[in-house]
This record gives sequence, structure tokens and C-alpha cells, in this order.
Amino acid sequence: MLLTPLTLTPDHDIPAPLLTELTALYAANRGFHALSGDFPDPDDIRPEQVAVALAEELAHPDAEVLLARSEGRLVGIAVTLAHHPDPADPDPWIGLLMIEAGVQRQGYGRRLAGLVEDRFRTEGRTAVRLAVLDGNDRALAFWTALGYEVIGHRPDRQRGRLCTVLRKVLSGGGGGTRG
Repeated sequence: MLLTPLTLTPDHDIPAPLLTELTALYAANRGFHALSGDFPDPDDIRPEQVAVALAEELAHPDAEVLLARSEGRLVGIAVTLAHHPDPADPDPWIGLLMIEAGVQRQGYGRRLAGLVEDRFRTEGRTAVRLAVLDGNDRALAFWTALGYEVIGHRPDRQRGRLCTVLRKVLSGGGGGTRG
């Protein structure tokens, strides 16, 4: 799996072919978007909506959008935040990790999470956090199986949705979670 940062055009747009791929990936995850409420109609996610959503992510100076490809095909996306807006929170965050629905449960999510963890280890980070929306039991099971531990419950900063906050201590030396 190859992990690369999202690169925008000189006009700060997502290249059209990539936006088409990203829209298909987002649209394939209808259940998550129905739960999250991130899009007005999870059955009709449009390229311009995906572009706006990613622009909002990238508006934060510490955010990075990472694209995961396998054999040239976009299979996942991760959005990370190097520093949480709360200065009392020392850990980086995984804001989103989404795998194309047609290839879920084939190890891509585990590999993508491991690559993101490796990036943070390389930067000298010692732990990572994320939040799972209440009601997303499948995601909660996924993250806890990867060694993330529940450390709290609170509303998310964006929309006030109730979430479970998880944290994983990153052991040194790279290696990450593979599988």
C-alpha cells in the first residue's frame, strides 16, 4: 500500500480525476455518512461536497489528508491532525480513516492505520488519539482491536456529536500495525 499526501493544483483545487475517485470512495461509505450527517444526502454525495469537506479539513494548518493506494487504485483516505486545537492535548489525532466499501475487511484499514502510526512515530510522537461517533460500533471494535483504549466520552468539536475518545501509545522503532 502506498500512502501519499493529497496534492492540490496551483489554484488549490483537487485535480478532477482524483476528486472523482474520492467522491466514489465517500459515496461507497453511505452508512458512515448517514450516521455522521456530514453530507445532506448520504445517497447523493457530489464531487463539490467532497471538495468542500476536504478544504475544511485542510484549512487547519496542522491537518494532512493522506491517500492510500493499492495497485494504483484509491482504497482509502486518512485525515490527520498533528496538534489538537486543545493545547492541553499533546497527541496527534486521526480525524478520519475511511476505506472504500468494496474492499473493507481485507486488511486495508489495518495497514492504513499502521502507516499513519508509523508516520507519527517517525515524527517522535509517543501516542495518537481519535474519536469514534457513538453508534459506530464497527469502528469502535476496529480501533480497540488495534490496541486503542477508550479514555473518555465527549461531544466532537465540529458538530457536538457524541463520541468515544480513544488513545494508543506508540511503541518506539516503527513497525506499526500490519495485517
